[in-house]
Amino acid sequence: MDLSIAAILAQDGLTSGAIYALLALALVLVFSVTRVIFIPQGEFVAFGAFTMAALQGGKFPTASWLLLGLGAAAFVMELVAIARLPERRSLREVAQAAWQILLLPVLVWGAAQLLPLSNWPMLLQVAFTLAIVVPMGPLVYRIAYQPLASASTLVLLIVSVGVHYALTGIGLLAFGAEGVRTEPFTDLRFEIGALSISGQSLAVLVAALLMILLLYVYFERTLPGKALRATAVNRVGAQIVGIGITQAGRASFLLAAAMGAVCGILIAPFTTIYYDSGFLVGLKGFVAAIIGGLASYPLAAAGSLLVGLLESYASFWASAYKEVIVFTLILPVLLWRSLAAPHHDEEEEA
Repeated sequence: MDLSIAAILAQDGLTSGAIYALLALALVLVFSVTRVIFIPQGEFVAFGAFTMAALQGGKFPTASWLLLGLGAAAFVMELVAIARLPERRSLREVAQAAWQILLLPVLVWGAAQLLPLSNWPMLLQVAFTLAIVVPMGPLVYRIAYQPLASASTLVLLIVSVGVHYALTGIGLLAFGAEGVRTEPFTDLRFEIGALSISGQSLAVLVAALLMILLLYVYFERTLPGKALRATAVNRVGAQIVGIGITQAGRASFLLAAAMGAVCGILIAPFTTIYYDSGFLVGLKGFVAAIIGGLASYPLAAAGSLLVGLLESYASFWASAYKEVIVFTLILPVLLWRSLAAPHHDEEEEA
């Protein structure tokens, strides 16, 4: 391997690492706030890619039907929850529940039916893709996780596996078995000596850095972001001081869905995306999150770059085993964390 090939592989690794960083940060955020290992994270990647491809191809985005269905299911669950309360509820509160849950899915679905989306500029298509996919996050939380918010981590993990298979099956029904690719954001290329850098790779890096910067500003400079951080540090303490745990859970799923959709939009010009492709991408983000202990954002971001570079160089040296090499990385990390963690011997009383 000469220097030029090493530089090209490093460029590919950094681009992939930026994608994995967003997914890893989303996984850490969701786990910190809700104790949910968010296995369905990858499905939002696929939904974002397929929705963007549909808008560019002049087709109706079938993900809007999924959004409408999730909104209707969440609305019914909200009505059942209101009916079970001991005190009598008025029609005003029922209307408020409908306004908060069902209005946005209906508006987005109606806009997808009426607007000439294929003629819009690419940035507006990206914005409409996010408008379709991002609201699915809080709706999935409301339907699958909110009723079990106080359950154990194992139960929440089992629910995550079930949600993953459910969304994968729905994705197959909605999008079909054929893959899609989207148009690149730019065709520019920059020559630095023997190294050629694509403008698309730079767009991915810039978008990932911008998302991370926005997350930093949100958590450090806004009251809702600080409330979310407080919930991640101490759920019980946050609840005592008046921070809504349910609202924090919905906000974390909203951010996770946004980062997943952005990742799908960013990687679709590079590779063909199938209805189940997001699962493999999400698993690599999970490996990076494990490196950070599902608790540290900087370590998760650093682990993402490590995973991206390892995958890139492994594809050159042993392309048939690159996935195995990447996922094997988790074994020494888990072993080191097991040895470094304090152990408490349990003494059985006679």
